[in-house]
Amino acid sequence: RSPMAVCMCQAVLPAHAGPRGELGAGPLLRWMDAAACLAAEKHAGVSCVTASMDDIQFEEAARVGQIISIRTKVNRAFRTSMEVGIKVTVQDVLTNAEKIVSVAYATYVAKPVGAEKVELRPVQLLSAEDHLEHSLAIERRRIRLGYVQVFQKLMQESNKEGDFYTCEEKDAVSTEHTHVQSTELVLPPHANHHGNTFGGQIMAWMQTVASISASRLCRSHPILKSVNMFKFWGPSFVGDRLVFNAIVNNTFHNSVEVGVRVEAYNCEEWIKDQPRHINSAFLTFNAVNDKGELLTFPRVKP
Repeated sequence: RSPMAVCMCQAVLPAHAGPRGELGAGPLLRWMDAAACLAAEKHAGVSCVTASMDDIQFEEAARVGQIISIRTKVNRAFRTSMEVGIKVTVQDVLTNAEKIVSVAYATYVAKPVGAEKVELRPVQLLSAEDHLEHSLAIERRRIRLGYVQVFQKLMQESNKEGDFYTCEEKDAVSTEHTHVQSTELVLPPHANHHGNTFGGQIMAWMQTVASISASRLCRSHPILKSVNMFKFWGPSFVGDRLVFNAIVNNTFHNSVEVGVRVEAYNCEEWIKDQPRHINSAFLTFNAVNDKGELLTFPRVKP
């Protein structure tokens, strides 16, 4: 086993499940972040914080009574940051069958101790798979850095041209109907061992508010299929108020994209209404009926 790898196992209990008896995405995102952070700190030897998560796809659902295994490994260390690979599988204790739930990649940043500068040591490569992931990590990093720039450029061009989408369909639902706002007070149980709000907890709260937004269109229990462009722009701390705003951006026949923006306030900022934008992400859901058939989402009017 690689010296910078971590394996975490968790039984899926009723408290972790949603209304369909399947593991909720919120607990899973918390476990993924915790396991990946442990691998990062095992390599760095200092505290690490979540910088971003690449696009996460969920392929398989886990149910109550099954076992979730999360294997994380540092693929490559850069100067002060590193890429951690995350593989989630589900095992049925009765049949012993194992299926892949998700494969994801996260970036963690090493926190300096006092005035000392952090210089991460190279990753020790022990297998052909280690060498492959090490090579691919530099390409994924290049894509990450360009991803946000391309997105911002598209937004600027769209605003400049005034090319806004309009829907003329008679039965289109206004996206205003899907707007959901939630406020959470960050308490000590929500913080990680650094005193910052646990990144996995923020992901879980985002998933909850996005799920409520999507449910206002499908009139069912939405199933999270992917999370895109999840990046932390700044930290939040115990005592902060986190305001989550979610709204449906568009529907695509059997799926829906929900955008979530997270803003943080300390006591002074709360009074002065001066938020800090700490995170945004896009979450894609679908929904099924009692027979397991995909439901169709209505068109939306921005």
